[in-house]
Amino acid sequence: EVQLVESGGGLVQAGGSLRLSCVASGFAFDNYSIAWFRQAPGKEREPVSCITSQAGITYYTNSGKGRFNMCSDKARNTVYLQMNDLRPEDTAVYYCAASEGISDVVTPDHFFGAWGQGTQVTVSS
Repeated sequence: EVQLVESGGGLVQAGGSLRLSCVASGFAFDNYSIAWFRQAPGKEREPVSCITSQAGITYYTNSGKGRFNMCSDKARNTVYLQMNDLRPEDTAVYYCAASEGISDVVTPDHFFGAWGQGTQVTVSS
C-alpha cells in the first residue's frame, strides 16, 4: 500500500522556522518524485517544492524560494521541507505527494497519484 505521512507542522511566530517530514512507504522511493503542496483557507492548492526521482534535483516556486529547503533521505524514505523566515501568508495545510518518474513544480497535481493527509502550519504575526 502506497502511503505518505507528514509531520512537523505547528504554530510558530513570524520569522520562525519549522521542518516538515514526509515518510513514504509501499513504493520504490528512488523511482518517484516527491513534492510539497499547500492549501490555505479559501485558496487553491499550490505547489511549493519538488525533488525529482533518481537525481534528486530540487525545484521551488516563488512562494518558498530562498526561504525553504527541501531534501531527501533515501535511507529513511523520507523527504523534508525546512521552512525558515516564515510569514503569516505561509499559513496552510501542507501536503506531500508522489509522482512516478520525473516531475517538478509545474507538473499538474493530478499527475501525483499518492498524497499524504496533510499537516497544518500556522504562522502568527
